[in-house]
Amino acid sequence: MSESAIQLIARGPRAAAEAAAAAIDADPLLEGATYSILEEDEDRNIWRIDAFPTSQDEVEGLKARLADHPVTVSVEKLADADWLAMSLSGLPPVRAGRFFVYGAHDEGRVPPNAVALKIDAGAAFGTGHHGTTVGCLEAFDDLLKRERFERVLDVGCGTGVLAIAAARTGSRVAVGTDIDAPSVRIANENAQLNAAKASFVHASGLNDQRVRRHGPYDLVFANILAPPLVALSQDIKMALNLGGVAILSGLLRTQERRVTAAYASRGFRLEKRIRHDAWSALVLRRMA
Repeated sequence: MSESAIQLIARGPRAAAEAAAAAIDADPLLEGATYSILEEDEDRNIWRIDAFPTSQDEVEGLKARLADHPVTVSVEKLADADWLAMSLSGLPPVRAGRFFVYGAHDEGRVPPNAVALKIDAGAAFGTGHHGTTVGCLEAFDDLLKRERFERVLDVGCGTGVLAIAAARTGSRVAVGTDIDAPSVRIANENAQLNAAKASFVHASGLNDQRVRRHGPYDLVFANILAPPLVALSQDIKMALNLGGVAILSGLLRTQERRVTAAYASRGFRLEKRIRHDAWSALVLRRMA
């Protein structure tokens, strides 16, 4: 969106606002949508959702989800240069294990014992606030308590936060791919911002030469959606060393069985699942 950038504002009781927010999180078509939820008036029990759609599809999707709940929705036009900054300013920093993901507006809030990841989302998905990204970081943090990963691949990298997290915790090779060129540019900028030795390439799938030449990998992140996760199961297997780990997310709890079965048939063993709201992150190890 450009000249017609807008902000959707929904107001209602806490239960209604939280249910509407959960519906937004559960909609796969809105996985990249930026919004915040906050208490506006404690005495009157009024909560507010501020949503900042970046496309007409997001506008329609957000309106549809909000219409399902007893909230009052209004629309405000934003100046083209202001909408993204406003949306990000409403997002608090996120702590996921040792990782602390924050934006420029939270520069002074970084805990001294955290692996700080400063992320500028730009037009890319993956600020670290979505349950799928948090789940991936928590799964990675848990794995790091027992093992290290020399070579890491991030499929569908978005802002690059996952590959950057790997680079910042000792991975010698951290590579990310995305089919969206602006995301790749933003991810590389975030790597520089964090002084992380991570690189990102514009590529479709895992068969790109720039991806293969760094493999096989010890760990593959794939935070995308359930159908492509299933479709890529063989490619992810071939990208991994025997004993390597895949952290998969972007899937709903109701899709866990389908994704797990696809990977079990390729010789993977499910080691852990992490759930946030309606979303799941799966940790699977290649055994064959």
